[in-house]
Amino acid sequence: MSQKIRIAIQKSGRLNEESLQLLKNCGVSIDNGKDQLKATARNFPLEVLYLRNGDIPQYLRDGVVDIAILGENTLIEKGKDLAIVERLGFSKCKVSLAIPKGQKYNSVKDFEGKRIATSYPNTVKEYLDSKGVKAELHIINGSVEIAPSIGLADAVCDIVSSGSTLFKNNLKEVEQMLTSEAVLTVSPTISKEREAILDTLKFRIRAVLTGERSKYVLMNVPNNKLDEVIAMLPGMRSPTVLPLAEKDWSSVHSVIDKNSFWDVIDNLKSAGAEGILVCPIEKMVL
Repeated sequence: MSQKIRIAIQKSGRLNEESLQLLKNCGVSIDNGKDQLKATARNFPLEVLYLRNGDIPQYLRDGVVDIAILGENTLIEKGKDLAIVERLGFSKCKVSLAIPKGQKYNSVKDFEGKRIATSYPNTVKEYLDSKGVKAELHIINGSVEIAPSIGLADAVCDIVSSGSTLFKNNLKEVEQMLTSEAVLTVSPTISKEREAILDTLKFRIRAVLTGERSKYVLMNVPNNKLDEVIAMLPGMRSPTVLPLAEKDWSSVHSVIDKNSFWDVIDNLKSAGAEGILVCPIEKMVL
């Protein structure tokens, strides 16, 4: 392929690190020098541009980049017209409203007429409008948590991950507006040639994500319990069943989704499975 697909990634921070790790897990090796704003993959037709998160939606619209990994919260605030092609499952957070710890809170109606400091004015306005609440928004690019303590605002709207930043600034989360994770999004002007490269990249990403969501399990099962055990396995098309050296026993191999893992394991044990071995899956191609 002579063409390269151009991907935008956040310049720094956790989203930057996890995005680059995903590409690495997809077998894409990037020559990434210190403080570079652009880098090229050695073994895949891809060029990385390191950009400010809030600028990425406009770069996608203008066709400066073809695809991007960014927070869904940024897409909701600045790029609702842009399509999500894959949810990536990392950099999860909430966008929430917070007030000083000492204040009582009854409902979202408490924000009527209040001053709210935020970097997400569109998100806040849309949410408050849906609740019939009018507030005064102060747009701040940067740390909004300090605004109530210096008298600039009565409340803040910001990203919440662990909640430690709010706690340090004597604030408490009172209203969760939305949840967010990293997503892969695409430019509306992407060419057919680059769309073909995107399809290859999406295939690799899905193999990585499916592997991360799954566990490979091996277990010994008495033959008279095989049908019961197999009926409990929700994994791939059909489990592998191999005879053991010990008479009337078989080895059963399958894949279990990690979100239901312990429930399935408990049920398998109750049904007679023994010697259950669990292995991580690096990638899974369906």
